[in-house]
Amino acid sequence: MSNFSNQDQLKAIAEIITGYTRTPFALDSIPGAFMENVLASVRNAVSLNTYDFIDVYDEANKIGWQVKSTKDSTPVTWKRAKIANAESLIRDSKESKEGLQKLGNAIIDFCNHHAKESIDLYGLKEIHYSRLVLFEERKVLYFERRLCTKENPIIFTPSDFTWEWSTPKVTIKKEQLPALHGRHIKTDTKWFAWHGLGENQLHFSGEKHWWPKPDNKSFIEFNFPSAEERLTQKEFIALLRSLSK
Repeated sequence: MSNFSNQDQLKAIAEIITGYTRTPFALDSIPGAFMENVLASVRNAVSLNTYDFIDVYDEANKIGWQVKSTKDSTPVTWKRAKIANAESLIRDSKESKEGLQKLGNAIIDFCNHHAKESIDLYGLKEIHYSRLVLFEERKVLYFERRLCTKENPIIFTPSDFTWEWSTPKVTIKKEQLPALHGRHIKTDTKWFAWHGLGENQLHFSGEKHWWPKPDNKSFIEFNFPSAEERLTQKEFIALLRSLSK
């Protein structure tokens, strides 16, 4: 039995999200907390609402999901990566390539360790990635992929990346702090940006390399309702009244 959502479950996820976006109070984005509850409902799981690596937990099958929902143009915030000994690592990273790699390795190890913590805490067999991507012109993509397993709890391999500090950007209002960029060697593209001189956010742009290929069946594409298809406030209230009778 596959631990990915089957076609009926994928359709159910799409139907719930589509139904929500027909309501007059829906925004042009889907909040992550809402997406977590949708997945939990469809998969008979629990939305945890914690700071653990997994957001949704299926106790019966020992599966956890990391859930993300953003527009395609918005960077995915993997998490706030507060690295131990960050000050000394940052200082050394500005003095040598070895120091740069050591800091980058610490960031990757931090990500892997956080996932391993959830595997141990919840007794998980697998951790999956649940992702909703919102495009222009009402197009939506939802997909799932396996991140790691109890036997192999490694999501990212440190040696797959090289690191460098970005050039600070100067805007009209203020000077932006440099970020540490992690470049994925195999794809020769930037995958990570760690804002360790500020709020420790770790942005994950390499996630786009995880988007499904044509032979991947664990995804569904659909459209949000058009403006004409959305309920007005009056229609929505009338619908609620009819359901309460």
